[in-house]
Amino acid sequence: MADGQPFDSRDGEIWFDGAFVPWSDAKVHVLTHGLHYASAVFEGERAYGGVIFKMHEHNQRLVNSGKLLGFDIPFSVDEIDRACEATLARQGFEDAYIRPIAWRGSEMMGVAAQSNTIHLAIAVWQWPSYFDPAERLKGIRVDLAEWRRPDPRTAPSKAKATGLYMICTLSKHAAERKGYADALMLDWRGQVAECTGANVFFVKDGAIHTPTPDCFLDGITRRTVIGLAKARGIEVIERAIMPEELDGFEECFICGTAAEVTPVSEIAQHRFAVGDITKTLMNDYAAAVRPAPKAAVAAA
Repeated sequence: MADGQPFDSRDGEIWFDGAFVPWSDAKVHVLTHGLHYASAVFEGERAYGGVIFKMHEHNQRLVNSGKLLGFDIPFSVDEIDRACEATLARQGFEDAYIRPIAWRGSEMMGVAAQSNTIHLAIAVWQWPSYFDPAERLKGIRVDLAEWRRPDPRTAPSKAKATGLYMICTLSKHAAERKGYADALMLDWRGQVAECTGANVFFVKDGAIHTPTPDCFLDGITRRTVIGLAKARGIEVIERAIMPEELDGFEECFICGTAAEVTPVSEIAQHRFAVGDITKTLMNDYAAAVRPAPKAAVAAA
């Protein structure tokens, strides 16, 4: 619950297989394949000022993720774009979170379900901040996760697939029980990978260091932040990072569509300052996601 209201009983409508249905009627059967075998893919998108940031890129990844799981979503990327925009307008929000999800239906039950219908739904709700706003300003506290990102030979790590988030939920729940806001996950080799729903960056001697995304998503927000840093003349180094290096970094921040750019003040016993580079990129990202004023667009 983002605001105390359960997600199955909200106001408005959800786009479901090409039509709008009342929010509380957007249901699937208990024997849906996507529920039992995680044969589902999804996206997280944000709208700012009524415009969905990098919508087409997100929806292209959604379609690609489905293909990596062996199914074709029965709508084109352009059709999904239009459906996202229509759902945002239908809900009447300017700033909102958009969640498209595609899954295998319930015609067949078992590991194999080649003939199941592929469904697509899009929901929109207001989700102001992924982390507590006061905690975010001073830097969130992050634990080290027990669970690791798997070898890409064991799972389609380039897909935003629901099944890959099981260990993220386990890790975040364990961190929250210990009083942390999130957890940093290592990969199967013991290298720093990502947090449970966001990519991670470190700052040392004026340069940014971030793990090479070879077994986890190369996030759309991640690429945006790298572009913003380079535009500022800040060096960005993508490389393998070992956990024993954490003490040597001065700043740390994470980023993702939901998290946006969020400073990190500590990871387990390691401490970081909310420094100038982190603050600059927070501000630059906040500016980048906002659509240009209509007058400025007309003048251009």
